[in-house]
Amino acid sequence: MSGRPQNFLEPTMPSLSLYNTRTRRQEAFQPRVPGQVGLYACGPTVYHYAHIGNLRTYVFEDLLVRALRLDGLAVTHVCNITDVGHLTSDGDSGDDKMEQGARREGRTVWEVAAHYTAAFMQDLRRLAIVPATHWPKATDHIAEQLAMVQALLAKGNAYQAEDGIYFDVSSFPRYADFARKDLAGQEAGARVAPTGGKRNHEDFALWKHSPKGQRRLMEWDSPWGPGFPGWHIECSAMSLKYLGEQFDIHCGGIDHIPVHHTNEIAQTEALTGKAPWVNLWMHGEFLILDKAKMSKSSGEFLTLQSLIDKGYDALDYRFFCLGTHYRAPLTFAFEGLDGARAGRLSLRKRLEPLQALPAPTAEAVKAAESRPLWAKFWAQVADDLNAPRALAVAWEAAKDDSLPAPEKAALIAAMDRWLGLGLLTPDAAPAELDAECAELLRRRADARAAKDFAASDRLRDALAAKGILVKDGKAGQQWERPATR
Repeated sequence: MSGRPQNFLEPTMPSLSLYNTRTRRQEAFQPRVPGQVGLYACGPTVYHYAHIGNLRTYVFEDLLVRALRLDGLAVTHVCNITDVGHLTSDGDSGDDKMEQGARREGRTVWEVAAHYTAAFMQDLRRLAIVPATHWPKATDHIAEQLAMVQALLAKGNAYQAEDGIYFDVSSFPRYADFARKDLAGQEAGARVAPTGGKRNHEDFALWKHSPKGQRRLMEWDSPWGPGFPGWHIECSAMSLKYLGEQFDIHCGGIDHIPVHHTNEIAQTEALTGKAPWVNLWMHGEFLILDKAKMSKSSGEFLTLQSLIDKGYDALDYRFFCLGTHYRAPLTFAFEGLDGARAGRLSLRKRLEPLQALPAPTAEAVKAAESRPLWAKFWAQVADDLNAPRALAVAWEAAKDDSLPAPEKAALIAAMDRWLGLGLLTPDAAPAELDAECAELLRRRADARAAKDFAASDRLRDALAAKGILVKDGKAGQQWERPATR
């Protein structure tokens, strides 16, 4: 049993079975506290727009949260905002990402963080992703990070080097277990010795000192002088604050397994002495573009807005993501997105008669869960979030003309609580703009005409805060007020 507090689903329905990176197998999900789930997801570093590969991970995590809640579980979902610049290399070297963004755009680091946080939130709304319970910012939790670094120093798991405070991986014997690393082989194969006073190649920064004689754009006082936190410490500190010393699920992209999540585990379990820190680790696979992993640092990536500018709906991209299991690589091509758009519109067209009906009541949706097609749909969801097969069952329900229209509408509504495609939401009718929004749109059009893209972006954010989404295409600037899904 899942530990859910009530028979929200039929008693014969399977409980969730999810793939656990920690154990490398699929397991029946058992929450630590019956009926409750603590879930942490690694959020964005807000120095640039999220690319569509990043957003694929958030779609997968949204499917997870929706499934847990459909299974009758109360979910506390924490997603951090990294608004302090960790370095561009996982090896604690390279440029600070936030300072990099500030130099690129001629803004302060705080303006950069605010702009890209708003853009990220707008992307999530467009993709019908359910908001997290908590959105902690790294810069609001410096005190917690400093306290954690001090505690690790006191326990002997960290040491002070020339350029910062480092975690000593040799003090944590299980360090290699999560990613199944061959540390001995890596050390033997290394061509250069550790630099900056590091004792081991795998040691990682908990806190970095500001360079002498140089004031950084983002730095804080510490017992060791001015500096800034390492990347990994923020997630541990904030998860401890919001979810406690042990919790149920931690999510992210597969690129986090060998470094970021490995380091999180080491520093947290070393601090608390409790293992496992997290019972279930889940990771989304890459979105592949032009046979290479997408990277914001390369400057060559696609954003959700760039797809919208080409005439796609954000939900076309969500539908595209649903077509491949979250643990399988997904190759992006516009031909594939065209197919997803055609499929989504075809499904909506088939369901168009249902959109004219009154919205199904909660009681009607609950009753729909006794139907065989719902059982078939839930079986796919429960089987490690198998979206392609669940979507196929939704198609089957849409094509079932033996169902009376109100019952079919209730069944589709039940399924769409997980799919998140707004399948019964009628196309939005033209809306009126108030004078203030109309003036913001006019100023934004003028800014784009003058190629003042920084001002254009700020005005787009101001409009988004008022519920107006702006699209730029061949026909010029267009706006919409999306329906609540």
